[in-house]
Amino acid sequence: MKILVTGGLGFIGSHTVVELQNEGFEVVIIDNLSNSTEEVLDGIVAITGKKPIFEKLDLREKNAVQDFFKKYQDMSGVIHFAASKAVGESVINPLLYYENNISTLVYLLQELQQKPEASFIFSSSCTVYGQAEKMPITENAPVQQPISPYGNTKKIGEEIIADTAKVTNINAILLRYFNPIGSHPTTQIGELPIGVPQNLVPFITQTGIGLRQELAVFGDDYPTADGTAVRDYIHVVDLAKAHVIALQRLLDKQNLDKVETFNLGTGTGSSVLEVIHSFEKVSDKKLTYKIMGRREGDITEAYASTTKANEVLGWKAKFTLDQAMDSAWKWEQKIRS
Repeated sequence: MKILVTGGLGFIGSHTVVELQNEGFEVVIIDNLSNSTEEVLDGIVAITGKKPIFEKLDLREKNAVQDFFKKYQDMSGVIHFAASKAVGESVINPLLYYENNISTLVYLLQELQQKPEASFIFSSSCTVYGQAEKMPITENAPVQQPISPYGNTKKIGEEIIADTAKVTNINAILLRYFNPIGSHPTTQIGELPIGVPQNLVPFITQTGIGLRQELAVFGDDYPTADGTAVRDYIHVVDLAKAHVIALQRLLDKQNLDKVETFNLGTGTGSSVLEVIHSFEKVSDKKLTYKIMGRREGDITEAYASTTKANEVLGWKAKFTLDQAMDSAWKWEQKIRS
């Protein structure tokens, strides 16, 4: 079966391509290389022994999307990662996020709705819950008005998919994930942000390796155990495996609804300081960090209830925070050596 993975050379996308190929799927990648490099293909080949088909394409170009689907008419499913994803950047440049994250989704769905049937996995986010009232966050928690344009693009994206699925042959699974970290155990692929990292863990590892002078901790006055914000950090390989399981569920027609939703996390919340201490433990390095003011768009805490994913998908996160931080550190050391 041939599967399209948009954003397939990105952090989560590349790890999912590996898991798809390990399960025998043929993969076609679309990526515009705005936040990735073509060298990631070499890492995928080194792990799996197979090279996926790669098409450099910007999904914002509607004609290019149409031409792609004329060329590849035998897609069994689509996993859609391609999107801008930094909360802080989205606050500064909202129109970039609305164009990149919404128009690309619309153009994909316009092509898929013409097919007799289509299986669609959407890369969503726990940001759709905003600051949830209860922890852990279940799939039944209210979707709130997000506090960042990035989160809003995920909320709007989910609504577009739900509306489209009602009147087409598209079946979809929305995967709301929490905070992906780590790298493949082989260190052939990992998180490689272009420019200054927007996420905590690559900033930690870059500080640990000496690329950054110090780490900024945004806020130590949150109502949490140590005053720093709490998130659910999930190993990227665990996350990637969940995408393959969700896709297989649609292909096997096991879905109970046209659109299903699953949270993907570990079920455990870790504070920023706990993540720093985990890094210090696995790397045997003392990290230089400075407490700063809170960052606009950030919430106090978010961690997942994983019951539905565990019971319905039969999926469970296996890696610990320390194991994820260790893999992130080994990846950082490899790419700087």
